[in-house]
Amino acid sequence: MARNLFDEMPSRTVVSWNTMISGYSKWWKLNESIDLLSTMHRSDIKFSASTFSTALSVCGRLHSLTYGKQIHCVVIKSGCENFELVESSLLYFYTNCCEIEEGKRVFYELRDKNELLWNLMIVGYVEFGWMREALDLFMKMPKRDVVAWTTLISGYVKTEEGCAKALELFWWMRGNGEVVPNEFTLDSVIRACRRLGDFCEGRLVHGILIKYGFELDQSIAAALVEFYSDYEAIDDAKRVYSGITNPCLNVSNSLIGGLISVGKIEDAELIFNRLVEANSISHNLMIKGYAASGRVEDSKRLFEGMSQRTIVSTNTMISVYSMSGKIDKALKLFEEMRGERNPVTWNSMISAYIQNEQYKEALKLYLDMCRLSIEHTRSTFSVLFRACACLRSLQQGQLLHAHLLKTPFQSNVYVGTSLIDMYSKCGSLTDAHKSFSSISSPNVAAWTALINGYAHHGFGSQAILLFEHMLEKRVVPNAATFVGTLSACSHAGLVNEGMGLFGSMEKCFHVVPNLEHYTCVVDLLGRAGHLQEAEEFIKKMPVEADEVVWGVLLKSCWFWMDMGVGQRVAEKMLSLNPDAISTYVILSNIYAVLGKWGEKMNVRNKMRDLEVKKDPGCSWIELDNRLFVFSIEDRSHPYYEVPLDNSPSASSSYKEKLRVVVKPLEKPRLVLKFIWMEKDIGIALDQVIPGHGTIPLSPYYFWPRKDAWEELKVLLESKPWISNMQRIHLLNQATDIINLWQTSGGNLS
Repeated sequence: MARNLFDEMPSRTVVSWNTMISGYSKWWKLNESIDLLSTMHRSDIKFSASTFSTALSVCGRLHSLTYGKQIHCVVIKSGCENFELVESSLLYFYTNCCEIEEGKRVFYELRDKNELLWNLMIVGYVEFGWMREALDLFMKMPKRDVVAWTTLISGYVKTEEGCAKALELFWWMRGNGEVVPNEFTLDSVIRACRRLGDFCEGRLVHGILIKYGFELDQSIAAALVEFYSDYEAIDDAKRVYSGITNPCLNVSNSLIGGLISVGKIEDAELIFNRLVEANSISHNLMIKGYAASGRVEDSKRLFEGMSQRTIVSTNTMISVYSMSGKIDKALKLFEEMRGERNPVTWNSMISAYIQNEQYKEALKLYLDMCRLSIEHTRSTFSVLFRACACLRSLQQGQLLHAHLLKTPFQSNVYVGTSLIDMYSKCGSLTDAHKSFSSISSPNVAAWTALINGYAHHGFGSQAILLFEHMLEKRVVPNAATFVGTLSACSHAGLVNEGMGLFGSMEKCFHVVPNLEHYTCVVDLLGRAGHLQEAEEFIKKMPVEADEVVWGVLLKSCWFWMDMGVGQRVAEKMLSLNPDAISTYVILSNIYAVLGKWGEKMNVRNKMRDLEVKKDPGCSWIELDNRLFVFSIEDRSHPYYEVPLDNSPSASSSYKEKLRVVVKPLEKPRLVLKFIWMEKDIGIALDQVIPGHGTIPLSPYYFWPRKDAWEELKVLLESKPWISNMQRIHLLNQATDIINLWQTSGGNLS
């Protein structure tokens, strides 16, 4: 209608033309705006400063460098280049078209006459990613306003490594009193605290924004809800949400996501159902939330009821099917999206395979991505490193790491965390530490991964030191951090340190202990022989102990041969799960050691009546990119029958003693106590039988006889490691094995 009126005008002034051109620009009809500008020029209508300003702005948004430069020529010809509005538009045009050098030329020619150009030039540097240049220019500004401060702070927040610098700038801004932060400044700072994992700083900033009256701002509220949800401080997140009279959809979605992350699907559902108009983000959150709580049919109903399904919704549904074990349906959706897939689709399918323990299929899909030149994201590498960790495949992990080094994600904190976890679980703690060091600003997840690595390798004291170093860096631990640290204390026998940490969780760090933390404490006390104390601890727990908690204590009773506590614990376990195989096995073994053969036979008879059978222990070794898994009496490996006396360097007396060291275990006690020594034999025999390479004789175990240890030194010139599903033991020399055996009482679990 506006265009019809314009066309019907008998005579048009420059104001009429400017109004119409500006109208098109405001409604993002940029090409129509340019066409009308050309018509105006052909009509010999003289351009005003307002015309040039709008035209240059349109060219900047269209990234039309050629047309914009033509307008710049007209600006110079008309003598309007000294108008502030035109100068600012010129700088905006060049920076928006990534012509940063041309923008700098305009800035340095005109900066003394126009203070606005300083802010625009900083914006250009920030958008171009030149943060060092932006900071240098910021420091030279004759007068810094809140826009300049906010532009620089928000720019640092958007970079992978700049959140710490953003916080530093914010506190400097507060200290010098030049300006007062606005809502955009505080929004950026809250998001910086969230990305850094700095709970204390975030709460301080929350207090500051309340002081300035911004707590009801919708954008800030969303940032606060996400911040508190990340720390599982869901009550604080709900308090922020309830303080807003009419929360926008963005804030509601943030709270829905936070509630789902802590397992409160019913509360999330209430908010979702109250929404006047939900968007695809709302639906995707609920689809995933329903699946995480086991309500897959509700996920499917919501997905199928969506009026407009986006690729994000389909990607989410692939994840839902994978979480519920329906890998075939996930694959069907993936195949149906042929031609529409984005990198997230591929990542979702790779994750689906990994969640369903089809690790090789995940790696094959990655090869398809490479073959089809599909863009890799940080999530691609994160999930694939998890696959390598689950496979315990160091070689595959190293190959992927080599691919990672060719991407921009090598210092990314999320990818780095996965890399730390992979190297730790594959036995290379040195590489895990190097990966941690390559992360520019490690967050709580990265610190936790490294602490878990040290705990996994049995280095309890070092794990505690890492935890303390993390606190010095002002990184606040979360629930997962305490699980790793308590586990490290448990395996290292650091009872006082572990109990001190447990006591500080809620008091100092506002982390409410859950069942996993209580399990760690029971294990800590049990391994140290404080069995009655552990039993009393379980009885006083504010949450009901499950089978896992009692099972941890029962294993400790077996190790310390405490029949009194052991029998009570076993009875409790059987009342929770009458078919628990491990309970019968441990109880039977306790009776056997104490010579109570009648009770032992009764337990064995019950096992026979239940037709239960204990799964055999197993171990694994990686050779030539193949993983060999072995269990007791497994004779399937092709090298099983290779004689030990093939070694030309071994003397006859040595061969005879070697047969004593390496032989099938015959005593049930030793099978239970020393079962995980098997993998080390495969590695150790690499030097005894060089003609066959590294031969895994995993059906055989070390017999811990005193006359065998001296001969074992010959086999340990390298650094083998023993692994089960819980621990990794790195062995440098034979004495390490002796010490490990003696200090653990033969228990390497």
